[in-house]
Amino acid sequence: MSATSYRRIIIGDIHGHYEGLMTLLEAIAPTSDDQVYFLGDLIDRGPQSSQVVSFVKNSCYQCLLGNHEQMLLNIFTNKHVSTSLVQGWLCSGGQATVASYQEATIPDEHLEWLKTLPTHLDLGDIFLAHAGVDPSIPMAEQTVEQLCWVRDKFHSMEKPYLPDKLIIVGHTMTFTLPDVNPGKLAQGQGWLDIDTGAYHPRSGWLTGLDITNQLVYQANVYNHRFRTLPLKEAVTVVNPAKVEVRRCNKQRV
Repeated sequence: MSATSYRRIIIGDIHGHYEGLMTLLEAIAPTSDDQVYFLGDLIDRGPQSSQVVSFVKNSCYQCLLGNHEQMLLNIFTNKHVSTSLVQGWLCSGGQATVASYQEATIPDEHLEWLKTLPTHLDLGDIFLAHAGVDPSIPMAEQTVEQLCWVRDKFHSMEKPYLPDKLIIVGHTMTFTLPDVNPGKLAQGQGWLDIDTGAYHPRSGWLTGLDITNQLVYQANVYNHRFRTLPLKEAVTVVNPAKVEVRRCNKQRV
């Protein structure tokens, strides 16, 4: 165990799988001293997005804005939203989110809370973002478009963007990266991706990372398996020269 009195725990993309999240947290058993962070994409695709949002909103845990939360906010807070934008979100899992709310109405308190979510958190030795950063521009110029949506440019970095910090992200399912098997975390030059594809039938693994003790907790939302692994055994190192994320629409958002 670490000499510190608390753990820092980071949880990857949940995508509406509330029961899987409860299984994961029951195993991790965070104490009141532990610091728990969600990387965003609480919603869409899974059947219980409203329950996930309610739980995280009413917890003492911190949460980042994911690209799926951004899509929802763009639609529900924009009076002149286009039909194509609405259809794009619904086809990317939004339909399941709407269905998870009674009378298909997302309450204002959920929308207002989602508006408060930050795009990133700097924790000193680690930096949290939903998707990553664009390595071609300075940190001060990174916007929601980079921090919530970037993929290939980030994962193909040949050197760390932040030399003194590990960037921990979700967003891109790890098995869409070269040579990474379903359920494995992916590591590159200065970054660690923990989105193991909880919603996707190829994986089903929801991941929680205890970065303090270098432990990985995983609950499978389909077969209800659970496992705990040392971080070094759960990670596949990605060759930046081979990064070519598959461009299937279902996997890109």
